[in-house]
Amino acid sequence: MKILVVGAGAIGGYYGARLIQAGAEVNFLVRPKRAQQLAAQGLQVRSELGDFSAAVVAVTTSGLAPAYDLIILSCKSYDLQAAMADVQAAVGPSTAVLPFLNGLSVYEELDARFGRERVLGGVAYIALTLDAQGIVHHAGPMDAVVTGARSKSTAGAAHRFHALIAQSPGSRILSPDITGALWNKWVMLASGAMMNCLMRGNVGEILATDDGALLMRQAMAECRAVAAAEGHPLSQSDVQRLEARLLDARSAWAASMMRDIALGAPRLEARAIVGDMLARAKRRGVDAPITRAAYCHLQVYEGHH
Repeated sequence: MKILVVGAGAIGGYYGARLIQAGAEVNFLVRPKRAQQLAAQGLQVRSELGDFSAAVVAVTTSGLAPAYDLIILSCKSYDLQAAMADVQAAVGPSTAVLPFLNGLSVYEELDARFGRERVLGGVAYIALTLDAQGIVHHAGPMDAVVTGARSKSTAGAAHRFHALIAQSPGSRILSPDITGALWNKWVMLASGAMMNCLMRGNVGEILATDDGALLMRQAMAECRAVAAAEGHPLSQSDVQRLEARLLDARSAWAASMMRDIALGAPRLEARAIVGDMLARAKRRGVDAPITRAAYCHLQVYEGHH
């Protein structure tokens, strides 16, 4: 399988490395500065599930041709339009697109650009960072990937990708209901992110306060209600996993958006993660005061930058 990974940052670099180890032919679409870095030191991944260090094939937009079976997107949601324009020349008659992006609105954008019949669904639960030297760091042992076809036309591509990624360490699931899996991830991420950003604390710090657990439960309830109204209610086992992550008083987990705020990042994924959840709540008549307050808070931050 010939795969184009857009970017060689945290997600793209990590899973690109795992796919190379599984035997895929992988090219990385990168900016000139990252191309120079990769040429000098190769792609380097540090993980307790296994390190990776090797020379890789880096390409730029001028060198693209419609010769790929699969294109993997792992950019931030606010960079999606630019990323789609960058990869257009690589899309051939049978090319499939697999995004690892946050939220559901990104799929509407991808479907509009490439057609739903090309776009797979992808979810990754993993903690990754890219340091100043261009090295990808994987924190802890958690690495879970859920992928699946969103239409019959991509079933073959979904199976081929799963066969490859399943050869790497971690949980690898080929889901018959990938849209449900996308909602599960979004409900967890939106609930946690809005609380992290409002309270400027990780899960454990929030739960240590007088009303933290109450407010966290309300945030989860709002997002679950939106998912149910949209036709994707969480199962009891999904709810248990959600609560295990966001009601764990020992947890130091926090959404990356909170860390972005702490660093003064000029752009956030506020609209894709929280804003679109609120927009769907309004359309469905779901009362969502925590979501509303969180998105107002995030918009104020963005207005300062």
